[in-house]
Amino acid sequence: MKPGLAPITSDADRGEALKLIERLQAKGRGPKTGYDRGEFGYAWMDTADGVPLARNGCDTRNDLLKRDGRELRFRSGSDCVVVSMTLQDPYTDQSIKWLKQRAAEVQIDHVVPLSYSWQMGASRWPESKREQLANDPLNLLPVDGPTNSSKGDSGPASWLPPSKPIRCSYAVRFGQVALKYEMPVTAADKQMMLARCGG
Repeated sequence: MKPGLAPITSDADRGEALKLIERLQAKGRGPKTGYDRGEFGYAWMDTADGVPLARNGCDTRNDLLKRDGRELRFRSGSDCVVVSMTLQDPYTDQSIKWLKQRAAEVQIDHVVPLSYSWQMGASRWPESKREQLANDPLNLLPVDGPTNSSKGDSGPASWLPPSKPIRCSYAVRFGQVALKYEMPVTAADKQMMLARCGG
């Protein structure tokens, strides 16, 4: 639930990271047939049961901006809708001064992309589980918009954050989400995740 991603620097932490990634099942990607964002519930719903921050009267996007942003300013009369903030972007290690009227400058990234999860088995999940994945703070990071757009539905084998010090942390977060939702990753992704953590 902590904001951002911190570099993994100690040998002990790297060892734990490798153990976690080793537990991942590897499998080929299925087809994208039938994928639609709507299959994961409407965007940033506050009613996805089974995840932290659900049903707190504030949508998931604003919950995440509040969690990770600094120098927050809210819409007049609201303690939910963030209108400006400063974000230390984990993917580029740049500081972003964000205003709501330039909303796309900060996007909420699904660390494990929804389309990726669909191809790795989420197409067969109950809708409630898909809604959990789409709104689970474990799988969500406010990040630089253009950097996030460049990621698309890539796994770690084809996209990693530009900031090299957090690539192992990113691999671990990807792995934590996959394990929580009992989702395999591709063999190439698992190999890249191990390599980023020194395996």
